[in-house]
Amino acid sequence: MRIAGAVKYIVAVAAFLLTFYIISQVFEIKMDSNLGKFLARSQLDVVAHPTTKAPRYRCGISKICPEKHFAFKVSSGAANVVGPKICVDDVVLMSGVKNNVGRGINTVLLNGKTGELIETKYYDLWGGDVAPFIEFLKKIPDGTIVCMATYDDGATKLNDEARKLISELGSTVINSLSFRDNWVFVGGKGIKTKSPFEQHIKNNKDTNKYEGWPEVVEIEGCIPQKQSD
Repeated sequence: MRIAGAVKYIVAVAAFLLTFYIISQVFEIKMDSNLGKFLARSQLDVVAHPTTKAPRYRCGISKICPEKHFAFKVSSGAANVVGPKICVDDVVLMSGVKNNVGRGINTVLLNGKTGELIETKYYDLWGGDVAPFIEFLKKIPDGTIVCMATYDDGATKLNDEARKLISELGSTVINSLSFRDNWVFVGGKGIKTKSPFEQHIKNNKDTNKYEGWPEVVEIEGCIPQKQSD
């Protein structure tokens, strides 16, 4: 009797172990199958929804320029703390980082046919003399692209002669530029029309972003290359 009972017990245990083994194998197969389906779905989702990176255009502007055009972005200074920035064809020509900007009007001259840099200069029109600035404006060769940006104050020392010379470069705003206004401009020597590339914001204590100064102004776009005469 004892032997028979022991045999039955062993058989029951063996049957339990066999059943457990079969169930565990089936469960594992299903787990593997489900895991495979999940990974396959994830891969499909990645393919169906790829991560897209926004394209970057020259000087960080919002569009691509047509052939035979120079991309540019010009920003005024921020109060008397952060200097202006002038970028043309993905090259930063003037900025606080380059340490070649200063109070007044910051200028870049470029060859209108090739885009080659001619000169960068700034003129202090608050504490300096306007005469050197006038001489500079008079000597700009025909066909030259001219970029300008104010920093701190670019108007106090401006006189009628200087304003007229800048107006001849295509500016429509220069005659109303006042103490601590922010202004950015791109024009050219010998331009036949007024430039579309100009922004101006008045110094107004009621609307100024910074204490004593208005917010930064910025322009960007595509300058047409000057064609051969």
